[in-house]
Amino acid sequence: MDDSVPAAIADSTLPTPLGRTDRFPILCDLDGVIWLSHQPIDGSVAAIARLRSVGHRVLFVTNNSASRVAEQEDTLAGIGIPASGDVLTSANAAALLIEPGERVMVCGGPGIIEAVTRRGAVAVDVAAATGDGPRFDAVMVGFHRSFDYEVMRRSSEAVRGGARLIGTNDDATYPTPDGPIPGGGSILAGIATASGVVPIVAGKPYAPMASLVRVVTGLDDLCDAIMVGDRPDTDGRFATTLGCRYAHVWSGVTAAGVDVQPTPWLQGPNLAAIADQLLA
Repeated sequence: MDDSVPAAIADSTLPTPLGRTDRFPILCDLDGVIWLSHQPIDGSVAAIARLRSVGHRVLFVTNNSASRVAEQEDTLAGIGIPASGDVLTSANAAALLIEPGERVMVCGGPGIIEAVTRRGAVAVDVAAATGDGPRFDAVMVGFHRSFDYEVMRRSSEAVRGGARLIGTNDDATYPTPDGPIPGGGSILAGIATASGVVPIVAGKPYAPMASLVRVVTGLDDLCDAIMVGDRPDTDGRFATTLGCRYAHVWSGVTAAGVDVQPTPWLQGPNLAAIADQLLA
């Protein structure tokens, strides 16, 4: 996958930089670490409060691109986790890969439309896209439940016409309380196959999301940070991309007993167990 990122980053697409603190940043995935389908995992809310109480800055780094940032912040607040300015999404990372004024076909949720618009580009929902309009500069793909053959046809046609194919993430599955369901990566794979191109992927574990984290934290060196996740091929590899430590939880898609690579610095059944180890 091409994981390049442009040098220029529009501040309007990003949360406010945090600056250096006395404690190291803790980066938490959402799905499988904090909640499952927005239902909090046991102990996760209290764990965030405990980590913040001793000075750690907690950020939520998610490959979920379907929801707007404010919706994710509100949902976190609704379960007892204040998160204003602390949510980093793969849609915002993907917005770093487009330029103001570009025309972008959106095959995804409102979160992508929000990020593209804030970047100063023109977002066109795939359902409203027609073949007789101006050409598209990019097709941006993320998780959405309305994906069908017509979406694949329109998006792959735009890519074959010269548009860049950008995936907010390539996660094959999405965790729910009833088990994994097809994720944004599965949709992206179908469009990539139909168009015959290799997509650029923005979210974890790729460089655009790492650039977003560095801008928001104000830190180039994140060796003291910790990435907490449930998916080693995404969260674990993202820790490697950032050059930070990885803490693995078994509350999402990867259960206890499964060989995890990269080898976690910490691991446990849930975020509460990770907090116990950190605060000990």
